[in-house]
Amino acid sequence: MKALILAAGYGTRLYPHTRNFPKALLKIGNRPIVNYLLDKLQDLNDASRILLVTNNRFFKQFQGWKRGINLNSQIRLFNDLTTSPKDKKGAVGDMHFVFSKEHFRGDFLVLGGDNLFKSNLRDFISFAKSKRPFTTIGLFNLKNKREACHYGVVRLNKNKRIVELQEKPKSPKSSLVAMCLYYFPQESLRLINQYLKDPLNCSDTAGNYISWLSRKDKVYGFIFEDFWFDIGHIHTYKNVERLMKNKE
Repeated sequence: MKALILAAGYGTRLYPHTRNFPKALLKIGNRPIVNYLLDKLQDLNDASRILLVTNNRFFKQFQGWKRGINLNSQIRLFNDLTTSPKDKKGAVGDMHFVFSKEHFRGDFLVLGGDNLFKSNLRDFISFAKSKRPFTTIGLFNLKNKREACHYGVVRLNKNKRIVELQEKPKSPKSSLVAMCLYYFPQESLRLINQYLKDPLNCSDTAGNYISWLSRKDKVYGFIFEDFWFDIGHIHTYKNVERLMKNKE
Protein backbone atom coordinates (compact mmCIF):
# COMPACT_ATOMS: atom_id res chain seq x y z
CA MET A 1 0.00 0.00 0.00
CA LYS A 2 1.22 3.50 -0.87
CA ALA A 3 0.19 6.50 1.20
CA LEU A 4 -0.43 9.73 -0.71
CA ILE A 5 -0.73 13.08 1.10
CA LEU A 6 -2.47 15.82 -0.88
CA ALA A 7 -0.74 19.15 -0.21
CA ALA A 8 -0.90 21.02 -3.53
CA GLY A 9 -3.64 23.48 -2.65
CA TYR A 10 -3.03 27.21 -2.19
CA GLY A 11 -5.03 27.69 1.01
CA THR A 12 -6.69 30.92 -0.12
CA ARG A 13 -9.24 30.78 2.71
CA LEU A 14 -6.37 30.90 5.20
CA TYR A 15 -4.73 34.07 3.88
CA PRO A 16 -2.55 35.79 5.04
CA HIS A 17 -1.06 32.71 6.78
CA THR A 18 -0.81 30.76 3.53
CA ARG A 19 -0.12 33.50 1.00
CA ASN A 20 3.50 32.36 0.77
CA PHE A 21 3.40 29.27 2.93
CA PRO A 22 1.80 25.82 2.46
CA LYS A 23 -1.21 25.02 4.59
CA ALA A 24 0.04 21.51 5.46
CA LEU A 25 3.16 23.02 7.07
CA LEU A 26 1.25 25.45 9.31
CA LYS A 27 2.01 24.60 12.92
CA ILE A 28 -0.45 23.18 15.41
CA GLY A 29 1.05 22.73 18.86
CA ASN A 30 4.54 23.58 17.54
CA ARG A 31 4.39 20.87 14.85
CA PRO A 32 3.37 21.09 11.17
CA ILE A 33 -0.11 19.68 10.49
CA VAL A 34 1.33 17.10 8.08
CA ASN A 35 3.55 15.65 10.84
CA TYR A 36 0.45 14.42 12.65
CA LEU A 37 -0.45 12.46 9.52
CA LEU A 38 3.03 10.96 9.46
CA ASP A 39 2.45 9.76 13.03
CA LYS A 40 -0.61 7.86 11.82
CA LEU A 41 1.31 6.34 8.90
CA GLN A 42 4.26 5.27 11.05
CA ASP A 43 1.78 3.36 13.19
CA LEU A 44 0.92 1.18 10.17
CA ASN A 45 2.91 -1.79 8.90
CA ASP A 46 1.14 -1.60 5.53
CA ALA A 47 2.51 1.68 4.16
CA SER A 48 5.42 0.70 1.90
CA ARG A 49 5.91 4.23 0.54
CA ILE A 50 4.84 7.72 1.54
CA LEU A 51 4.18 10.13 -1.33
CA LEU A 52 3.36 13.83 -1.02
CA VAL A 53 2.18 16.02 -3.87
CA THR A 54 2.57 19.79 -3.75
CA ASN A 55 2.84 22.64 -6.24
CA ASN A 56 5.73 24.58 -7.73
CA ARG A 57 5.22 27.57 -5.43
CA PHE A 58 5.73 25.50 -2.26
CA PHE A 59 7.95 22.68 -3.52
CA LYS A 60 11.19 24.07 -2.06
CA GLN A 61 9.55 24.56 1.33
CA PHE A 62 8.50 20.92 1.40
CA GLN A 63 12.02 19.91 0.39
CA GLY A 64 13.30 21.83 3.42
CA TRP A 65 10.69 20.19 5.65
CA LYS A 66 11.59 16.75 4.32
CA ARG A 67 15.28 17.21 5.15
CA GLY A 68 14.35 17.93 8.75
CA ILE A 69 12.30 14.82 9.56
CA ASN A 70 13.31 11.28 10.46
CA LEU A 71 11.35 9.77 7.56
CA ASN A 72 13.28 11.73 4.93
CA SER A 73 14.40 8.65 2.99
CA GLN A 74 10.91 7.12 2.98
CA ILE A 75 9.08 10.13 1.52
CA ARG A 76 8.91 11.01 -2.15
CA LEU A 77 7.81 14.50 -3.14
CA PHE A 78 5.89 15.27 -6.34
CA ASN A 79 5.69 18.73 -7.91
CA ASP A 80 2.50 19.13 -9.95
CA LEU A 81 4.13 22.21 -11.57
CA THR A 82 1.19 24.55 -10.95
CA THR A 83 1.99 28.04 -9.68
CA SER A 84 -1.29 29.65 -8.60
CA PRO A 85 -4.92 28.93 -7.68
CA LYS A 86 -5.85 29.73 -11.29
CA ASP A 87 -3.96 26.79 -12.77
CA LYS A 88 -4.14 24.30 -9.89
CA LYS A 89 -4.99 20.70 -10.73
CA GLY A 90 -7.33 20.25 -7.77
CA ALA A 91 -7.54 17.24 -5.47
CA VAL A 92 -8.79 14.86 -8.17
CA GLY A 93 -6.29 16.16 -10.70
CA ASP A 94 -3.44 15.68 -8.23
CA MET A 95 -4.54 12.14 -7.39
CA HIS A 96 -4.60 11.32 -11.10
CA PHE A 97 -1.20 12.99 -11.53
CA VAL A 98 0.42 10.75 -8.89
CA PHE A 99 -1.48 7.59 -9.85
CA SER A 100 -0.16 8.10 -13.39
CA LYS A 101 3.41 8.66 -12.18
CA GLU A 102 3.09 5.41 -10.21
CA HIS A 103 1.69 3.62 -13.31
CA PHE A 104 -1.63 2.91 -11.54
CA ARG A 105 0.07 0.15 -9.55
CA GLY A 106 -0.64 -0.70 -5.93
CA ASP A 107 -3.31 0.23 -3.45
CA PHE A 108 -3.43 3.89 -2.40
CA LEU A 109 -4.33 5.39 0.95
CA VAL A 110 -5.01 9.08 0.21
CA LEU A 111 -5.02 11.69 2.98
CA GLY A 112 -5.75 15.41 2.85
CA GLY A 113 -2.72 17.34 4.09
CA ASP A 114 -4.97 19.70 6.07
CA ASN A 115 -6.91 17.03 7.98
CA LEU A 116 -6.31 16.41 11.67
CA PHE A 117 -7.89 13.47 13.51
CA LYS A 118 -7.27 11.45 16.66
CA SER A 119 -8.14 7.85 15.75
CA ASN A 120 -5.53 5.49 14.38
CA LEU A 121 -5.83 4.14 10.83
CA ARG A 122 -5.53 0.42 11.54
CA ASP A 123 -9.27 -0.32 11.82
CA PHE A 124 -9.97 1.80 8.74
CA ILE A 125 -7.39 -0.10 6.67
CA SER A 126 -8.70 -3.46 7.90
CA PHE A 127 -12.27 -2.50 6.98
CA ALA A 128 -11.19 -1.14 3.58
CA LYS A 129 -9.30 -4.32 2.71
CA SER A 130 -12.37 -6.38 3.55
CA LYS A 131 -14.33 -4.36 0.94
CA ARG A 132 -11.85 -4.61 -1.95
CA PRO A 133 -11.94 -4.28 -4.92
CA PHE A 134 -14.16 -1.33 -3.95
CA THR A 135 -13.19 2.08 -2.58
CA THR A 136 -13.62 2.99 1.10
CA ILE A 137 -13.68 6.51 2.53
CA GLY A 138 -13.42 7.92 6.03
CA LEU A 139 -16.51 9.51 7.57
CA PHE A 140 -17.19 11.60 10.65
CA ASN A 141 -20.47 12.41 12.37
CA LEU A 142 -20.55 16.13 13.15
CA LYS A 143 -23.88 15.63 14.98
CA ASN A 144 -24.94 18.99 13.62
CA LYS A 145 -26.73 19.27 10.26
CA ARG A 146 -26.15 23.01 10.10
CA GLU A 147 -22.37 22.45 10.17
CA ALA A 148 -22.63 19.54 7.74
CA CYS A 149 -23.67 21.83 4.87
CA HIS A 150 -20.01 22.86 4.50
CA TYR A 151 -18.92 19.32 3.61
CA GLY A 152 -19.83 16.30 1.52
CA VAL A 153 -22.85 14.82 3.29
CA VAL A 154 -23.22 11.04 3.21
CA ARG A 155 -25.99 8.51 3.69
CA LEU A 156 -25.09 4.84 4.28
CA ASN A 157 -27.11 1.65 4.04
CA LYS A 158 -26.94 -1.11 6.68
CA ASN A 159 -23.90 -2.63 4.94
CA LYS A 160 -21.95 0.67 5.23
CA ARG A 161 -22.23 1.26 1.50
CA ILE A 162 -22.67 4.87 0.43
CA VAL A 163 -26.09 5.37 -1.15
CA GLU A 164 -25.76 9.13 -1.52
CA LEU A 165 -23.08 11.81 -1.23
CA GLN A 166 -24.11 15.42 -1.70
CA GLU A 167 -21.35 18.02 -1.91
CA LYS A 168 -22.16 21.00 0.37
CA PRO A 169 -25.97 20.70 0.23
CA LYS A 170 -28.07 23.61 1.49
CA SER A 171 -30.32 21.22 3.42
CA PRO A 172 -28.26 18.21 4.60
CA LYS A 173 -30.12 14.94 5.06
CA SER A 174 -27.67 13.80 7.74
CA SER A 175 -24.75 15.05 9.83
CA LEU A 176 -22.43 12.32 8.54
CA VAL A 177 -19.72 13.90 6.39
CA ALA A 178 -16.86 12.72 4.21
CA MET A 179 -13.32 13.24 5.44
CA CYS A 180 -10.47 13.67 2.97
CA LEU A 181 -9.39 10.08 3.57
CA TYR A 182 -9.71 7.42 0.90
CA TYR A 183 -8.56 3.85 0.28
CA PHE A 184 -8.37 3.04 -3.41
CA PRO A 185 -7.54 -0.61 -4.23
CA GLN A 186 -5.48 -0.96 -7.40
CA GLU A 187 -8.50 -2.39 -9.23
CA SER A 188 -10.37 0.91 -8.79
CA LEU A 189 -7.61 3.37 -9.73
CA ARG A 190 -8.28 3.73 -13.45
CA LEU A 191 -11.87 4.81 -12.91
CA ILE A 192 -10.43 8.27 -12.32
CA ASN A 193 -9.51 8.37 -16.03
CA GLN A 194 -13.16 7.91 -16.94
CA TYR A 195 -14.23 10.65 -14.53
CA LEU A 196 -11.75 13.20 -15.87
CA LYS A 197 -12.60 12.51 -19.52
CA ASP A 198 -15.91 14.31 -18.99
CA PRO A 199 -15.18 18.08 -19.03
CA LEU A 200 -18.29 18.68 -16.93
CA ASN A 201 -16.78 16.79 -13.99
CA CYS A 202 -14.96 18.87 -11.38
CA SER A 203 -11.28 18.08 -10.85
CA ASP A 204 -10.98 20.36 -7.82
CA THR A 205 -13.14 18.69 -5.18
CA ALA A 206 -12.55 15.07 -4.25
CA GLY A 207 -16.10 14.85 -2.88
CA ASN A 208 -17.51 15.29 -6.38
CA TYR A 209 -15.40 12.38 -7.59
CA ILE A 210 -16.49 10.14 -4.71
CA SER A 211 -20.12 11.10 -5.36
CA TRP A 212 -19.70 10.11 -9.02
CA LEU A 213 -17.85 6.94 -8.04
CA SER A 214 -20.58 5.88 -5.60
CA ARG A 215 -23.07 5.96 -8.50
CA LYS A 216 -20.69 4.17 -10.85
CA ASP A 217 -19.35 1.55 -8.46
CA LYS A 218 -19.67 0.46 -4.85
CA VAL A 219 -18.10 2.80 -2.29
CA TYR A 220 -18.06 2.04 1.44
CA GLY A 221 -17.79 4.32 4.44
CA PHE A 222 -15.97 3.85 7.75
CA ILE A 223 -17.01 6.13 10.62
CA PHE A 224 -14.23 7.63 12.75
CA GLU A 225 -14.74 8.57 16.40
CA ASP A 226 -13.06 11.09 18.75
CA PHE A 227 -12.31 14.27 16.77
CA TRP A 228 -11.62 15.37 13.21
CA PHE A 229 -10.91 18.79 11.72
CA ASP A 230 -10.63 19.94 8.13
CA ILE A 231 -8.39 22.98 8.55
CA GLY A 232 -9.75 24.93 5.62
CA HIS A 233 -10.75 28.21 7.23
CA ILE A 234 -8.96 30.68 9.47
CA HIS A 235 -11.46 30.21 12.32
CA THR A 236 -10.96 26.42 12.25
CA TYR A 237 -7.18 26.84 12.35
CA LYS A 238 -7.39 29.14 15.36
CA ASN A 239 -9.85 26.83 17.15
CA VAL A 240 -7.60 23.80 16.61
CA GLU A 241 -4.55 25.77 17.79
CA ARG A 242 -6.43 26.65 20.96
CA LEU A 243 -7.56 23.05 21.46
CA MET A 244 -4.05 21.63 21.11
CA LYS A 245 -2.57 24.24 23.46
CA ASN A 246 -5.13 23.30 26.14
CA LYS A 247 -4.07 19.66 25.84
CA GLU A 248 -0.37 20.40 26.30
